[in-house]
Amino acid sequence: MCQAAATRWVDHHGTAAEVAVAGTTRWRRPGWLAPAVDLRRGGLLPDVLAGLTLAALAIPEVLGYARIAGMPVESGLYTMVLPMIVFALLGASRRLVVGADSATAAMLAAGLGALAVPAASPEYVRLAGTTALVVGVLLIVARVVRLGALANFLSRTVLVGFLTGVGVQVAIGQLPEALGLQPVPGQVPEKVVGIVEHLGDATPVAVATAAGVVVIVLVARRISRRIPAALVAVVAAIVVTAVAGLDRLGLLVLGAVPAGLPEPALPSLALDDLRAVLPIALSMLVVILAQSAATSRAYAARHGETPDTDRDVVGLAGANVAAAFTGAFVVNGSPTKTQMVDGAGGRSQLAHLTAAAVTVVVILLLTPFLSMLPLAALAAVVLLIGVELVDVAGMRRIWTLRRGEFVVALLTAVAVVVLGVETGIVVAVAASIADHLRHSYAPRSSVLVKSPEGHWRSLPVAAGARTVDGLVVHRFGSGLYFANASRFAEDVRLLTATGPPVRWYCLDAAAIGDVDYSAGTVLLAVDDALRAAGVRMVVSNLVDPVRGQLDRYGVTARIGETGCFDTSGEVLEAFQRDTA
Repeated sequence: MCQAAATRWVDHHGTAAEVAVAGTTRWRRPGWLAPAVDLRRGGLLPDVLAGLTLAALAIPEVLGYARIAGMPVESGLYTMVLPMIVFALLGASRRLVVGADSATAAMLAAGLGALAVPAASPEYVRLAGTTALVVGVLLIVARVVRLGALANFLSRTVLVGFLTGVGVQVAIGQLPEALGLQPVPGQVPEKVVGIVEHLGDATPVAVATAAGVVVIVLVARRISRRIPAALVAVVAAIVVTAVAGLDRLGLLVLGAVPAGLPEPALPSLALDDLRAVLPIALSMLVVILAQSAATSRAYAARHGETPDTDRDVVGLAGANVAAAFTGAFVVNGSPTKTQMVDGAGGRSQLAHLTAAAVTVVVILLLTPFLSMLPLAALAAVVLLIGVELVDVAGMRRIWTLRRGEFVVALLTAVAVVVLGVETGIVVAVAASIADHLRHSYAPRSSVLVKSPEGHWRSLPVAAGARTVDGLVVHRFGSGLYFANASRFAEDVRLLTATGPPVRWYCLDAAAIGDVDYSAGTVLLAVDDALRAAGVRMVVSNLVDPVRGQLDRYGVTARIGETGCFDTSGEVLEAFQRDTA
């Protein structure tokens, strides 16, 4: 007898899910597929509606990203077909949307533009495919050797500055087309100068069209963020252009857009081409890992899910390889598209599969309609995307909370605007590392003292600070390495050479996770200086790896087994017994 039954399984996140099955047939998702689709009856409709919303909002956006990338406009649509489907099948995140992205599109244009290849030419498209293929291979390598940690080399502060710089660059880059001018080459400063010099040549009908699109988008968003404002503006621009014949008045239009599904396209595999795109791909790798991981983690935390960055990297690799062979370009985890789906109530990758299906319908049936799309209207949509990337609120918040980190964010943004996206990402990573080194070079160390209730509390390192008379328990606030070892020695001199006499000096190593060779040498020198001053050096709270390092450097042999304590409380007790 056939009866409906319910079976439960636990996916690789440990998340329980239910699915109805009939009779004795029990379907289980293959282990290599991500548990991305909610097959419960109540879960289908919200995801389908979210997918329709994503398609309505993202299709005009990806047309703009194709323009940013210097690719044929139809390639933007292609990024929403096979790459999106592949990530839905291979990726782990239920929320992350993978597709064309402004940051990687701008990096592609900057990188291939430096090779003097004409934008949107067949050679340019082949090199874009090669870049996507190399990015996919690098992502696979990153997964195999577990380089997902590279994502952590772009701090949130630097990412805000980087995306702000990209936003300024994108917005300025679209101004010539929005004004009906010829494209202006060079970086942002050269573009601004060129725009100002030719401002008198602006085409009134192009300016009016771009202004109309901006007004429609802003008004629609003011009414409701759920309105597909960009889609409404683009459709309105196409209809008005066709009815009023604005193309005959000097308004440039998109022209014929090839219909039909993307045909398999072989990217260039010539060694010279692979060498040429490798630096571009490496820069993109860092951005993709950082942005995708940050977005996936943020939405997983919001919904109480467990992120799986390694599995997402596999999905991103597959998506980029799919893009390479379908005439598309590099894809990335998109914060804007992810928010579109999340805001529309999407709960799984079924929403993304629905958006891919809608995009296929557009490619097959509606591309003739796109031929009358004014370039000024498309430029206005892209310009607004760029403006949205300029995170004024984020920059202001960083300024309010961390002035030093604001300088890092501003430096990154200026580097992207003035030097270009590729150089900007190098500056971004360098700035992140420098910011980390700044904190570890001057850590927040302390002197531990007992409160009247008998609990430990931390006091600043200052002249004359004591745990009790004759004892200093000094907690150094970072790993000890060559850059901060001299700072450690200065702290020890300050604490022991000023104020009442010190008999014992204790290094509390609770915050020390590593001691390099240079720091080991400094520890021996500090012990020599303390011995000469009649001060005994002891250590506490050593983790096993650091204890092993101190053994190899000869530090523990110098201070003896009786100088190594499990806790600082034991040090205090031993000092008091010694004093008594």
